[in-house]
Amino acid sequence: MDLKLPIKIFDELSESVIESTGMLDLASGEIRSVEYEDYNAETQGLPADDETYEFTSGLLTNGTKDVEFRVDVDVMSGNYSVTPSELLELKGRAAKLFTAAPSDAAPTIAPRKSR
Repeated sequence: MDLKLPIKIFDELSESVIESTGMLDLASGEIRSVEYEDYNAETQGLPADDETYEFTSGLLTNGTKDVEFRVDVDVMSGNYSVTPSELLELKGRAAKLFTAAPSDAAPTIAPRKSR
């Protein structure tokens, strides 16, 4: 399977959140092409290497629906990934996300008629 999905990544520090985007490979769990927003990893270092780093999460979106998941960061290599068990769960949740009917339109309920 060669399915790569765009995701948002959130590196949570105690006082701030560093946002980035990347491409999640659903076959391997690897996250490639990570691009930070308003953050320079070359000069500031990897967010996960910061002493105030807490955790990293990812967000997969389809329309108005989202799926949030845990992301692991290898500080030595700088690679982002999803563990095999998290990836298995994410695949099921992503399948539901992408096969569900769009939720943009709220269901219409006819008003009750007075007797």
